[in-house]
Order: sequence, then C-alpha cells, then structure tokens
Amino acid sequence: MTVPTAKPRIGFGLIGPRRERHTLPVDQLDSLALPVGDDGVVIGVDAEGKPSVLGVNRPTPYEVTLIGGLWTAQVLALRAAATGARVTVETGRGPAWTTLAQAAGGGQQCISLHDVGRVPPQGPSAGSPVVVIRDCGMRPPRGRVVSAPWQSVVTLLPYLSPAAPRLMAKSTLVGIQRVSPDEAAQIGRIMQLPRPEVEALSSLADGVTLWCTARDRRFVMTQATDAETGLLGSARRMD
Repeated sequence: MTVPTAKPRIGFGLIGPRRERHTLPVDQLDSLALPVGDDGVVIGVDAEGKPSVLGVNRPTPYEVTLIGGLWTAQVLALRAAATGARVTVETGRGPAWTTLAQAAGGGQQCISLHDVGRVPPQGPSAGSPVVVIRDCGMRPPRGRVVSAPWQSVVTLLPYLSPAAPRLMAKSTLVGIQRVSPDEAAQIGRIMQLPRPEVEALSSLADGVTLWCTARDRRFVMTQATDAETGLLGSARRMD
C-alpha cells in the first residue's frame, strides 16, 4: 500500500501546522501603542514614567533654548550623535567639552568643537542631519550657522539673561531647569505658565527640565545610562 505524501507548494515549501490566528479586539488596540511622542532623541521620562522624545532631526528649521546646566546639554549631544546626527558645539569653554567629543563615536568624529563665531557651514541633509549646540555664555552673539532644514540649533543659557526673552520668543521648544524664584516669575510671564509650574521651577531636582512648546508643557527627568554617568558624572544643575 502506497502512503500518499504531501505535495510541495511551489515557491512556498511544505504546508506547515495550522494555528489559530492572532487577533485583538478593537477596544484593546491602544495597548499596542508605543509610549513615545516623536521620532528623535529620548531625553528622559515624564511624570508617568513614559519616555519623552525631542524630535531634533527635522526637515524644517528647529530652534531650542535650554536655560539649564551643561550636564543636560551634553547628554543631549551624546544622544543626538547616537541617532546618527552630526553634532557641532560652538563654545567658549572648549576644555569642558573635549573629553566628551573624544569619547563619542567610537573613534569617529561625530561631535566637533568650534570657538564662538567660528562654526563653518555644516551642509545638513536628510541623510546627514546636524544639531548645533551653542554654549556661548549669558549673552550669546548671533550665530553664523542658523537653524535650517535638517539642522537644529540648541542654545544653552546658564541663567535667565537679557538675551533670553528674544531667544525664547523665536524658539519652537524651551527647556527650563531650576532657577531662582525671581527668574521663575519672569519666565512664567514670558512663557505664560500656570502658577503651580512657576512655583515648581525654583525647586526642581537636578536633571529635571520643564520642556515647553506653544501647546504643551512637560516635566521630564533625564536619567543617565551607566556609560553617560562614567563620562559626565551624575546629573547636576550647576557647573
């Protein structure tokens, strides 16, 4: 007696075992959503423990002002470089950035340092986006390299300065770390912040930033990885 054999399916191999289809009720689809708000750099977690993402690689000009510490700006630089962006740092305190620039990229120069006013054209593109970080003190001069498609500019201010209102007004995103009560009151008027958030600004923990857009505000805790802690130390507001 001849036992019939399964005929192969041309181009598909043998018919495999039958299993139930993977289905999900419509009312449970939301459970599949990833807890991120954009495509970009994970800068920390919000009050609910969900990742918060800064979309710094964009096809449109993007300006960010950060009133805060060097530590947070350097974490942002490292993580932007990890996404494939070229990071250009314009700074008057090169030694504070040298170790970071040498350590990033595993031997590839993905973070470059330039004196204030000496940043050359970067030639950004969709395949090679650029993030320019301006660490130029309390009164940063107008930059030679400005925001452009695929080129974001992050301006770091250690404190609220006379230049801050102008920079904050033209920024798409503003980050605020711990400031004095007087500075918090001024920032609240500029950004039209509710009173509870204004009062919170003078008591924020190290590593916490209030990120503001025209339509949204979110407190975010930046938590360093082991590698970042080894390179930059623990989170700090003062440098």
